[in-house]
Amino acid sequence: MGVRKEKFGTMKDGRDVYAYILSNANGVQAKIINYGAILVSLLVPDRTGRKDDVVLGFDHLEGYYGNGSFFGATIGPNANRIADASFEIDGRTYQLDVNDGVNNLHSHIEKGYHKQLWNVEEGDNSVTLTLESKDGDMGFPGNKKVMVSYSLSEDNALKLTYHVSADANTIVNMTNHTYFNLGGHQSGRIEDHLLQLHASRYTPVVAGAIPTGEIVPVAGTPMDFTRMKPIGQDINADCEQLKLTQGYDHNFVIDGADGTLKEIAEVQEPKSGRKMKVFTDLPGVQFYAGNCIGEETGKDNASYSPRKGFCLETQYYPDHIHHANFPQAIFGPGKDYDSVTVYQFE
Repeated sequence: MGVRKEKFGTMKDGRDVYAYILSNANGVQAKIINYGAILVSLLVPDRTGRKDDVVLGFDHLEGYYGNGSFFGATIGPNANRIADASFEIDGRTYQLDVNDGVNNLHSHIEKGYHKQLWNVEEGDNSVTLTLESKDGDMGFPGNKKVMVSYSLSEDNALKLTYHVSADANTIVNMTNHTYFNLGGHQSGRIEDHLLQLHASRYTPVVAGAIPTGEIVPVAGTPMDFTRMKPIGQDINADCEQLKLTQGYDHNFVIDGADGTLKEIAEVQEPKSGRKMKVFTDLPGVQFYAGNCIGEETGKDNASYSPRKGFCLETQYYPDHIHHANFPQAIFGPGKDYDSVTVYQFE
């Protein structure tokens, strides 16, 4: 147990970036850097005790300057998409960066929280990262104080705790964009992973991956993961929803979501025997099968390409601001944003 600190690199402006390493008695080890509050690596034993790094990423800071796939990144203030890169709150219209067709994705590609240097406070076996975001930053209203904490327990649970306060009504919809491969980040494609989602409904999309506003059942469609099945079983099915996003990249509506911490997913990797359960108190989760991972070299000279990692991004639904029937991620005076997500390994 405890936190180990080591230098990870130096930014172009001369500021140093550090890695904070959390570990437990079972050999699980998480490495977080204060650039982007990014989860860089996560060592997890397999059924024989062999430890592999099960998240995609880069060995050096410079890799994260681009990071077009958002490996390991803390996304904020808003994760996922907002249609037409604009929204209205309290009668005022706000314009965002147009960076995904005509829409906005993950707030801002270059100025988002995943590209900022966070302040750090070390705990017993945790690290808490904070930053301040000024009114108008990236187009969003409100001065914000932002916190994300990573902690690692002896039962192999990596817990992410978020808190944001703002002095004006604004969108706050944070997530972590880690790509998992439970066979190890170098082990190839993830279609053989078995996935179960505790989500009997999802939000279908139109071109651009913007939700239609409907909430529909998964039953009888390739979107049904209510019983565990291989990720690749139906990923290439003749299904308009999958064609629109080149595979799974959809928001799933968590069954019984009520603001309390619930198990929402389980993933198994048959060869290694690793299992991961996901818990959150949020209403949705974006299951992304890594369809558009760019061809690039990752840690240990690993070759990354489409479907070599998957994401389970806990969240409020994409583009909720334009759909009154969706849970709204509007926070401000008297209403702080608080959420918890846990990735637990067996």
